[in-house]
Amino acid sequence: MAKRKILIVDYDKKSLEKLTELFTSQGFQIIKAADGQAAYDIYKKEKPDLMLIEAMLPKLHGFDLTQKIYSETKGAIPVVIVTGLYKGPQYKNEAIRSFGAADYFEKPYDKEKLVSSIKNLLHDEIDIKEELPDPASVIAMISEMIPKKDSSKKRN
Repeated sequence: MAKRKILIVDYDKKSLEKLTELFTSQGFQIIKAADGQAAYDIYKKEKPDLMLIEAMLPKLHGFDLTQKIYSETKGAIPVVIVTGLYKGPQYKNEAIRSFGAADYFEKPYDKEKLVSSIKNLLHDEIDIKEELPDPASVIAMISEMIPKKDSSKKRN
């Protein structure tokens, strides 16, 4: 199976490199961007499996980028926000409910929780794609389970 591709977006070079190292060490293919508009352009070209973005981004705000990706993909590409600026449950709730973020972390983040969240989001996507049976086989299986009507019997 090909490596899962994560687009990491952060204006802060240190943060971008730390996240890159963290997820490269987990076996993910990483692509990077330093602003929201560049991230959107890369997303269109590269079709990442997941996006990990800072909320505060130049050129296109992280929340706006999240909402744009969510609406274009109908949530098929999870967007996880990792921010050092927007702290508190109200921002997390807004990001998830209003903008379509799949998860939300504040800096400094717990590395294990962040990695676990990313793996779960990508694993769920893999499970859905791999486990869905062919519709024709489902119909055939169900029709075998339905008892055949016996026209000689009368119903009361």
